Amino acid sequence: MNFDTSSPPPHTPKKPNVIEQLGRKRTDDYAWLKDDNWQAVMRDPSLLNAEIRAHLETENSYTQTVLAPLDALKNEIFEEMKGRLKADDSDVPAPDGAYAYYHRYRPGDQHGIYARKRIENEDITKAGAEEVLLDADALAKENPGFFDLGSVVHSRDHKRIAFALDNKGSENYEIFLLDLTTGTRRSTGITTCTGGIVWAADNETIFWTERDENQRPYAVFCQNLDDGREKTRKFAENDPGFFVSVSESDSRNFIEISAHNHTTSELWLLPADRPRENPECFSPRLTGREYSLHEQGGYFYILTNAEDAVDFQIMRRRVNAGKDALWENYIPHRAGTLILGMEAYENHLVYLVRENALPRIIIVDMKTGQSHDIDFDEEAFGLGLTGSHPYESKWMRFVYSSPTTPAQIYDYHLDSRERILRKTQEIPSGHDPSDYKTERLQINARDGETVPVTLVYKSDLDLSTRPPCLLYGYGSYGITIPANFRTHILSLVDRGFVYAIAHIRGGMAKGYQWYLDGKLEKKTNTFNDFVDAGRALCALGYTDRGRIFAHGGSAGGLLVGAALNQDPGLWGGVIAAVPFVDVLNTMSDASLPLTPPEWPEWGNPLEDEAAYDRIEAYSPYDQVKRTDYPPVLITGGLTDPRVTYWEPAKWAAKLRENQTGTAPILLKINMEAGHQGETGRYDSLKETALEYAFAVKIAEST
Repeated sequence: MNFDTSSPPPHTPKKPNVIEQLGRKRTDDYAWLKDDNWQAVMRDPSLLNAEIRAHLETENSYTQTVLAPLDALKNEIFEEMKGRLKADDSDVPAPDGAYAYYHRYRPGDQHGIYARKRIENEDITKAGAEEVLLDADALAKENPGFFDLGSVVHSRDHKRIAFALDNKGSENYEIFLLDLTTGTRRSTGITTCTGGIVWAADNETIFWTERDENQRPYAVFCQNLDDGREKTRKFAENDPGFFVSVSESDSRNFIEISAHNHTTSELWLLPADRPRENPECFSPRLTGREYSLHEQGGYFYILTNAEDAVDFQIMRRRVNAGKDALWENYIPHRAGTLILGMEAYENHLVYLVRENALPRIIIVDMKTGQSHDIDFDEEAFGLGLTGSHPYESKWMRFVYSSPTTPAQIYDYHLDSRERILRKTQEIPSGHDPSDYKTERLQINARDGETVPVTLVYKSDLDLSTRPPCLLYGYGSYGITIPANFRTHILSLVDRGFVYAIAHIRGGMAKGYQWYLDGKLEKKTNTFNDFVDAGRALCALGYTDRGRIFAHGGSAGGLLVGAALNQDPGLWGGVIAAVPFVDVLNTMSDASLPLTPPEWPEWGNPLEDEAAYDRIEAYSPYDQVKRTDYPPVLITGGLTDPRVTYWEPAKWAAKLRENQTGTAPILLKINMEAGHQGETGRYDSLKETALEYAFAVKIAEST
């Protein structure tokens, strides 16, 4: 199997912990891997219990030994991935007033620089000399170990930068202020920011969201950075089931505070030029109602699912009307046409829809009421709005790509419909789209539903050989995996793999109902769709049982964990990145950061017996059984606040305990990172290179 299995796997002691809940009893033998002081560990990893640390380090050492024969291949794949990234790549500059701002990399940069150029009349082709605002690589050297930047935002007078820095991986960011006139930098003393920062119109006040002691974004604060006053709390959420965030309106006239969970939202507004005022609620929360605001022409245009608009509609209300004012219809609901997002401009509304699993941009001229579309002809593609032009602009920007076509960034004139290609993604090592083939299949699920699956493989691949296949999926929170261009997958495809994305229920590939049909009491549809997609790819001759690899991360780790339990013999191997696999225990622990906000997604097993039984029946950790498991590679991060480190650690121990075959169960915990793993343009590729080397080596032996 191309692995070094000469060393015995780690032994994980069993310390039975009996849990009684809703008249039910379960025993968790590995609960001890959760540090009782986990909140403090998130902020200071050195506080981790010594016994737990020793166990995780033993697991890491074992994984390193077993995978040592993969080192050459891993490094080869890593270098390939690096070779597809342009060394001196840059964003397309985003105009704002007299400047255009952008982020770019110098050769060898991991984090790049933030810079700007002076422009004329929003024309980025007529720009002056580059002015470097923030050298992120130099900053990373001051913060060895984990390094991640959140927001890097300039004040409206273009004189200062506020930026957020996390050096633990726990997603607690410290905010710094950089004076662009003097070059001086100082900490604001704000250390528990979620990473997002918004400037008020006075160029002195910033808004941010803070985490509480349980790592939840719970309150919005503001502070005038010049007058010496203490920070002021503008909004605090008392319901632990709701998260809080802050942003600004498209017109920049308002600061918007959002309180939301996965199915309900509520917005509070305050004038951006009067930051000391108290926010006012736009419309009080109603369970199950979602809405977002886009100010234009004296109205708030409201993207919402109100009035049973499952796939969302656009309504409106005058800006100066009260919170009890009625909303009027503007763009009516059309079942099957999901409105994904909006942008507002001085004379136009732009919105993105998905219909028949393909995206389309619609532009409305607010002076004439006429609308037109932007769409493309490929069988599968991704399309997105970038929000890179200011409200007053007559231009908007979008990005297009497909599984075989590198990303193309266009500026589009909202009146003349002129389309300017600003950038085509360059692949320095070379890329010919004709070398690859994309297909969009409709797989028949066991209940008769059809599930879209996107495939990409070499044009000359001989499918009669039943090649290996990597099947990727997610399937939760309505998140849809787009059919866009991904340079890293070419390292698999060029080695004869079929790369497949299953657009399963729980996402929104076929509309919002597709999401509703993959949550709560219908959650098993998500796992069944993925397994059925894998089986169908085998039946259709694209691969074979034991030659298909399941890959997913976070809630996608739950997906592949459930698929592994459902049909272990289908998979040649399973790759689970930061997997959410201890679902019953996590959803039963209200102190964890994400638990109360996620009860609408999974159910509340603390109060609902049906939810308890349903979750227990699919939770990968609870459904591990004695069987012959294929090789499994599991990763996690010590300071991950989203999927805590003990979930993958416990799952690995239980899988290994119940393994009747000889395939290794491998756990790799990043002791200096959180949910996103290593950061940096190149370092972030290392984990993917390891995952792909794992799949390639197994495929070579089957």
